[in-house]
Amino acid sequence: MQFNKVMKSFVIALPVVTMMACSSGPSEEELAAERNRVAQEQAEAERQSRQNEEARVEAEAAQRMNRQQEMVQEQLESLKNEQTVYFDFDRATIKSEFQEILNKHAEFLVQNPDQNVVIEGHTDSRGTPEYNIALGERRGQAVETYLMNAGVSSDQVSTVSYGEEKPAVMGSTEYAQAQNRRGVVVYQ
Repeated sequence: MQFNKVMKSFVIALPVVTMMACSSGPSEEELAAERNRVAQEQAEAERQSRQNEEARVEAEAAQRMNRQQEMVQEQLESLKNEQTVYFDFDRATIKSEFQEILNKHAEFLVQNPDQNVVIEGHTDSRGTPEYNIALGERRGQAVETYLMNAGVSSDQVSTVSYGEEKPAVMGSTEYAQAQNRRGVVVYQ
């Protein structure tokens, strides 16, 4: 009898336990919430990945820009070492030996339209101050014309004449006079 009671209890309890076991899984709402959570995590991971990629691209662009600016600075420093064109006595004609130097300046200025130069015209001390100012102006204009013929914009170039006022070398020797007959390309 005891055995029958246990068996009846078992037969009644078994379907109840089975139903409880089947219904203990996640509900449809819980499944939807889990799917939303996973989708949000994936969206956040994709957003973070895009941000990282954008930051990497920006960093590379900045690095390229810095390299370009460094190269421009190096070129500019190199050109500043070769910025003087010398002239013969009482002449404002560019000598062939200085055309290569001016070609380098022209190439740099064409490639860097934001750069500007002032061409300073100088003379030796022979002649009147008025004559020397005019000769210095012609020398500056000769260099300016050469650069513009090589493709440099007229907006990038201006001239100023100092005549004999700013000698490079003091003295009246032929060497000193020759060093003072010059046009100087000065970057602004």
